[in-house]
Amino acid sequence: MELQHLAGYVLLAIALVVVAATVYAFVHAAMQRPDAFTAAGKLTKPVWLLIIGGAGFFAVLTSLSGVSVFALAICAVATGIYLVDVRPKILEIQGKSR
Repeated sequence: MELQHLAGYVLLAIALVVVAATVYAFVHAAMQRPDAFTAAGKLTKPVWLLIIGGAGFFAVLTSLSGVSVFALAICAVATGIYLVDVRPKILEIQGKSR
């Protein structure tokens, strides 16, 4: 019984981290110039906002009825692609890379 509670807490912690990263990615994408996305050779800004926002909404919606590992995985993949691939290119185009 104790192990089930521990697994539930671990899934809850993962869900909170994924949702927080998704909110960060959505806000970051919303604050960028629309032309930077196309200049970087990526999908347009509205498409990325739909992808990240939709994945986050799906993860939160399914998490309300219980933590869904599938929904968290979709959300984590969409957010991860944006943060690892798209975000650095956009910052580079805008001259904000480190």
